[in-house]
Amino acid sequence: MSLPTPSKTVETLQTSLQTKAKAEPAFRFYALWDKVCRKDVLLEAYRRCRANAGASGIDGETFGQIEAQGQECWLETLREELISGRYAPKPLLRVWILKSNGGQRPLGIPCIRDRVVQMAAVLVIGPIFEADLLPQQYGFRPGLDAKMALRRVYWHVTQHGRREVVDADLRDYFTSIPHSPLMRSLSRRISDGRMLHTIKGWLTAPVVEVIRGRPVQTTEARRTKRGVPQGGVISPLAANCYFRRFLLAWQLHGHQDQLDAHVVNYADDLVICCRPGNAEAAMTRMTALMTRLGLEVNASKTRIARLPEESFDFLGYTVGRFYGKAGRPYIGTRPSRKAVKSLLRRIHGRTTPQWYPDDPVSTVARISSMIRGWCGYFDQGPVMEIYDLIRAYTERRVRRWLMRRTGRRGVGFRQIPNEYLYETLDLYSVPRRRIDLPRAKV
Repeated sequence: MSLPTPSKTVETLQTSLQTKAKAEPAFRFYALWDKVCRKDVLLEAYRRCRANAGASGIDGETFGQIEAQGQECWLETLREELISGRYAPKPLLRVWILKSNGGQRPLGIPCIRDRVVQMAAVLVIGPIFEADLLPQQYGFRPGLDAKMALRRVYWHVTQHGRREVVDADLRDYFTSIPHSPLMRSLSRRISDGRMLHTIKGWLTAPVVEVIRGRPVQTTEARRTKRGVPQGGVISPLAANCYFRRFLLAWQLHGHQDQLDAHVVNYADDLVICCRPGNAEAAMTRMTALMTRLGLEVNASKTRIARLPEESFDFLGYTVGRFYGKAGRPYIGTRPSRKAVKSLLRRIHGRTTPQWYPDDPVSTVARISSMIRGWCGYFDQGPVMEIYDLIRAYTERRVRRWLMRRTGRRGVGFRQIPNEYLYETLDLYSVPRRRIDLPRAKV
């Protein structure tokens, strides 16, 4: 008889915690830190962090180094720190990533040691708060995804006539969440002092940014008492718990019923689907509630879309009026222009001269990974024309790149046949028919 694996024992623990949370909505869990310190929980946390990969933190430690020195010994040392109370979070490493609008978003990257402890904490407290999250929340939850949120919006618009939509934008949601109300939201379910103290430590950890080759440390989160670090494992759960306050207020204050205005939320994205004539009031009340919660609505990006005359974008899709056979109009969804342009820009970036030294198989594999993931998500609505565009653009860029890297002229259409692209280099074949889509919906 084989012993249960860590993933099975952790799953059993999570099931029991969630069952208790569902059965007693007001219960506060008082003994959680000892579960974070369990060997099976830490091992499962390490495995998940390892699967997510990611860059090293401020200490430069990598998974390869940990495993070369001995993973078991590393985990045992970490466990001893947690049990003895010697554990303290290290500073975050700040890096900047480009946003689709040309701006930059700060990421706070914890070191692997802190990522593992955060993951262990999420494994323990995640099931507890999952029992409390509302059906309108789709982000970072097991069994839910962005396309489910999109389909819920579509359901509101088409099945219930809620065709006035408040397309809301929160300014820097993750970095604006106030710590004190967030900690009150967490302590509503957690009474374990060490757990709460450690979470507060993660929220207020200093940030180190390398500027002109020199590390510069700031304590902005501790000074402003705001923000959850984007890049931290605990951050999605914390963001969901805080957004729940808005959703509860929206329901309990009667806004949902009075205006027939229903919120759909994914991470920091939200729309409010309303009966015609109610969107203005919904936007005003939403703005007031967000202000009371210490959040700011970006007025320049928040708008009302009145379907079918207008459309709006949500989670990469455009929701609006389209035309089917014989020009028949209908309300549907399709990948937004912004999402298509973003993919084409990434393909272009991977086929520029800087990548000439790269092996063709490696470059094509990277491009295939981009396209496969994109098509896997953007498969709702009339997508075949967009797929044709992506296929043609990809073939043209790859052929051009292959020709230029070897010093040849021309576009390569005759010199590089499709068989070479798809059979030799194994370029991902973009579906040509809806029936070719995985689990195609028609």
